[in-house]
Parts: sequence; C-alpha cells; structure tokens
Amino acid sequence: MEVLGVDIGGSGIKGAIINTDNGEMLSERYRLDTPQPATPQAVAQTFHRLVKHFDWKGPVGVGFPAVVQHGIARTAANIDKKWIGTDAQNILHEAVGCPVTIVNDADAAGLAEEKFGAGSRRDGLIILLTVGTGIGSAIINDGILLPNTELGHLRFKGGIAEHYAADSVRKKEDLEWHKWGKRLNEYLKHVEGLFYPDLFIIGGGVSKKFAKYQDQINITTPVIPAKLLNQAGIIGAALAAKAQMAPSSAS
Repeated sequence: MEVLGVDIGGSGIKGAIINTDNGEMLSERYRLDTPQPATPQAVAQTFHRLVKHFDWKGPVGVGFPAVVQHGIARTAANIDKKWIGTDAQNILHEAVGCPVTIVNDADAAGLAEEKFGAGSRRDGLIILLTVGTGIGSAIINDGILLPNTELGHLRFKGGIAEHYAADSVRKKEDLEWHKWGKRLNEYLKHVEGLFYPDLFIIGGGVSKKFAKYQDQINITTPVIPAKLLNQAGIIGAALAAKAQMAPSSAS
C-alpha cells in the first residue's frame, strides 16, 4: 500500500511517498519550512502545498508535534498554541481533500522503528525515546501502540525528566558526553523500573552519537540507537494511515 507520509516539525514540514509493506521511500523527500507562527491556517496552507507537490490524491499519514486524541490536538510543541483543542486531523483533511490520519510525532517514529528499524524482528514491549529539545516517547507492545505517552514529562529529580536528561540540557549546561550519559542512564533506570520493557530504542539527534555515551548505559534492558533517523516520522505516519484504513492489517 502506498501512502504519503508527512512529518510536521517546528522548523520543517517533510513528506515522501512510502511503500508501507517494506518501509521504502518511493519518492524523494520534499521539505518546506514550517510557517512562523505555525498557526492552524498557516500550517494547513503549507501542508496543502506539500501534498500538491506530489500531485497526491490517496491517503496521507501525518506525524504531529502534539498529544492527539481521536484527531484532536490536546497539546502543542514547537507549533502555535492555537492548535490546542482543534480538530487537527479535520483541518488538514479539509486543506487537501484526501483521507488524513494524524498521530503524535514520537508515536510515528516508534511505529517505524518497531516495524522497519531498530526494533524489527523484536517481540515484546519496546520503548522508543526521542531525545532532543525534550524527550518524546512511544510504547509498542507486540506491534500495538499505546498512544500519547509522555515519558519525558515524568516527575524526576525534583522536576521533570526532560529538564534533566534531554540533549538540549547537555548543550545548555555544556556537559561532556560521558557526564550526560550518566544522566540518561539514571532516567532509563527510572523508566525501566516502571515498565520493565524488553528493549529501549534511543532516537533523536543523539542516536547518531550513541558511541559517545554508550559506556555510561548500565541497566538490565538492552539499549540500542534508532536506525531510521529523520525518515522515521515520515514512515511511521504512513504506517499509522495504513492501520487506520485497514485495521486488520495493522502490525
């Protein structure tokens, strides 16, 4: 099944046509700058331009930087707060006229990594953590997504976890990789004690630097870096749309 996967981020809106049977990109990735401010109307217009670029009429999957419940945006991260409470899925559908499925961006990345990336051929409970400006999360058990987990917002060290262990904190406090790696390990140990997953996948920009802090990770659960990098959101959004169109084929 071919689906147009779209990843809406704070700086860019990216898309590509995806073969959801094998995760391959059937087109070049196309990127447009996210409008500033990223209001619903402005993002919808840019989304329309992106879909028109592909001359696309079929299903569209969208990874969106928000908690999304049944198409409704409940939060807004790196986009305008006017999105909160809106029917984001319908706004984007009306902008292009195609069937649109919208999913949290970290969940999209998790779906892709579980199906075609670092978590492929792995059974059980997988937790993907996207570590960047904050910490996003996706929990997938035997191919079934538990949507909208916000494990970066867990109470931790007198605050919230992402204020202690996000990559932005490493940069802000000018921490060496090994010192930051100890912080990440503390956080992983905390999450491990809550969920006892079979695998942690570390996504986000720090996944490419895994060797720099790998030695500081000392927990029972295996921890590996993500593989799909900046393609994960696009591929996972397409998978979410496929699942929405044909629930019996979701995996």
